[in-house]
Amino acid sequence: MADNRISFLQEVMQGLSAKRFAPLDFLGKGSLAERALALVLGEEPPSGVPGCAREWQQLAEGLRSFDVSDTRVVVLGGGTGLSRAVGGDSRRPEWKLNPFTGLKEVFPNLCSLVCVTDDGGSTGEMLKDFPLISLGDLRRVLLASVRSSHLKNQYRLKDAEAAEIAGMLHGIFNLRFSTAPDSPEQLWKRSGAAPERLPAPLAGYLSDLIKRLFSDQRMKAALRRPQCLGNLLIAAAVYGKLPAFFRTAELIANQKRLQAATLDGIAELSVAVGAGGRNAVLPCTVTPAQLQVLYANGVMVTGEAKAGTAERGWPVERVSARFTEAPVLPDEAAAQLRRADIIILAPGSLYTSIIPILQVPGIAELIRSSKALKLLMANIWVQQGETDATLDAPERRFHVSDLIRAYNHNIPGGTEGLFSHVLTIDMADIPGSVLQNYAIEKKEPIYVDSGQVRELGFEPVQARIFSRDLLRQENIVQHDPAAAALAVRALWGLRAGGFLADPQPPTVRRKAPQAPPLNICQDKLLPCIRHEEMGRIINTFSFRQVSLAAEQTKELELPERERLAAMISEIIWRHPDIHPGHLSAVRGVCLVSPARWSRSQQWDNVFSFYNPEDGCLTLREDLAEDAARLEMPLLVAVGQSLLGNYCAEKHIEPVLFHERQVGRIYWLTVRDQHDLNGFLSAEQIDAYLQLAQMSRPDRRKRLYARTVNGEDGFLPPGLLFGLFFAWCLDNRFAPSIDHMMSMMKSSPTALVAKQAETVRRQERLTAFFREHVFRSQTP
Repeated sequence: MADNRISFLQEVMQGLSAKRFAPLDFLGKGSLAERALALVLGEEPPSGVPGCAREWQQLAEGLRSFDVSDTRVVVLGGGTGLSRAVGGDSRRPEWKLNPFTGLKEVFPNLCSLVCVTDDGGSTGEMLKDFPLISLGDLRRVLLASVRSSHLKNQYRLKDAEAAEIAGMLHGIFNLRFSTAPDSPEQLWKRSGAAPERLPAPLAGYLSDLIKRLFSDQRMKAALRRPQCLGNLLIAAAVYGKLPAFFRTAELIANQKRLQAATLDGIAELSVAVGAGGRNAVLPCTVTPAQLQVLYANGVMVTGEAKAGTAERGWPVERVSARFTEAPVLPDEAAAQLRRADIIILAPGSLYTSIIPILQVPGIAELIRSSKALKLLMANIWVQQGETDATLDAPERRFHVSDLIRAYNHNIPGGTEGLFSHVLTIDMADIPGSVLQNYAIEKKEPIYVDSGQVRELGFEPVQARIFSRDLLRQENIVQHDPAAAALAVRALWGLRAGGFLADPQPPTVRRKAPQAPPLNICQDKLLPCIRHEEMGRIINTFSFRQVSLAAEQTKELELPERERLAAMISEIIWRHPDIHPGHLSAVRGVCLVSPARWSRSQQWDNVFSFYNPEDGCLTLREDLAEDAARLEMPLLVAVGQSLLGNYCAEKHIEPVLFHERQVGRIYWLTVRDQHDLNGFLSAEQIDAYLQLAQMSRPDRRKRLYARTVNGEDGFLPPGLLFGLFFAWCLDNRFAPSIDHMMSMMKSSPTALVAKQAETVRRQERLTAFFREHVFRSQTP
């Protein structure tokens, strides 16, 4: 027995003695790339391993200083994520304290390809006046791209002087104002920058752009809106390339000339501020576009800003960039992608930055055909309204593999060939107390599931590319531009040396979706034209008030009329799915004091309606005191107006049994097609009424009925239409509809036959509004 034990121990010892370990095996867990990155990013190697300290140091220094002077890099994205990767978040006040960081300081040949679907904030204000692509993300990336070397070489500056210039550019580009400035001098003063402190060529160039804002009649109107000066400077640079007599109509009619001016203006401004050459910052397309989001319940909403703040409670089914015409990929952008050695998909909002870019025809194909190192920098946090629910299990956490599946689902041709490695952080490096603080703010981390990522055919690379200083000082978790750039450099060095492992073939099939037809706006209505047309319609409205003393009405005084018209115009602007045709039956607005509000609220608490007799949106007067209170009732009334004067007659008839009322029948007679004045045709009204559970006893007559049992209430079809219209625009405006539609979340197997039929009817009703009311093209 003892001999057997001795023999066993001898075998074990001999096996252990025969083992051979490489020094990198002592650097912890993870792939070779992950262990190498740990060294590069400053992680201390283990002590007590003889003869390895020098080699580890040499490896780290070699990868940190790997020659990338001729390496051509293209990074794609939008907004915060792209600007932070390129050179730090240029909106933040602290950016000017450390402006020279990120990819731009590591890779001399860097090109940023920027998403152009932003429509929120000051960018949205710009879209009201200019027939241009969205400029906000371009502004942020352009400023983030300002380089010390370019400023020093171009204007013969020292290090400290270049940093000072970057700080002044930060003040100029980020200056925001809500009241119109009186003069160029006032703008300079507000920005905190002084022309005399700038290099003379740069001061002269920026002064000319600022003066153009006041002298060019096409631009002066924009000064009356809340604006960001950086956006206006880009627009001024673009308009400086166009004839002064080209108004909006001429610009729209001469798209090729406008598109060329857009690229030339951005390039000129980029060179002037030291952001690089003409191709340092490029839009992914020069065709105006807006984001459309289709949720799993069938509702489609237009607008990136709305998607980012939505609380739909449903997963995103699909997103699509809706273009005003066939999108144009700039030749410069295509050339940069063809020549790229490294292509990076920057972190950021999943649905509002990367996917719209990859839907521009030609971009995904060029990336797939490239032999470049292709990286995806994964997001850190769940974005509200975007990645907060997954299609297969809306209630569970969001993982990196979910990001990849979302890309695969929304990009023509799927994710095949778009990236090979996924650069991400490990949430295990973040203290639990910090994650709890983010949870209080309703932000959840995106977790790394390396096994699932590998099954999909990609290689995860976890690295500490978050800002350790921000984490230590402010408990904030963000990508560190310098660390992320260093990680990319190291990965490129590993690949050049043949030490970056390629991902294994996928074990989980990724079914690529069929490429949908290009989503082109049917009426090709630019936002600025829509805003102008809506304003023209609203200005024709009568604005009346019901007198307290009698049933008479009086016109509102001019100041109150202008205030109310501006408020309505702004509310409608926030909902891009409302288009001019939706106001075709509206003739005015009538305010009724609460004391004289006589409309029955037996079935609802909506204090607004559309009056087909005078064509007025009738609202309770106190709701018009501010936009927040006005928005919901206004949208409900606008929705009701789409039916116009459809109702020729309606009445309620009691249902008696043994002289006891046991129910009611709601009768409705609809006008003939030639008598209708609303948005919908007679055929569409017929389809809607049947979806609203109104039966048509005799197909030869336009008579509809709905039986209501006992004292049960119901939503009349006009009110239901208005509420559903508002719910489609924003479900928070119609909680009763949200509750009614919640049955769609139930599993079909959990429903009885009657409930299943209800769900099918709700799905058809949602599709009816999407296709016939909002006339959206399903992506």
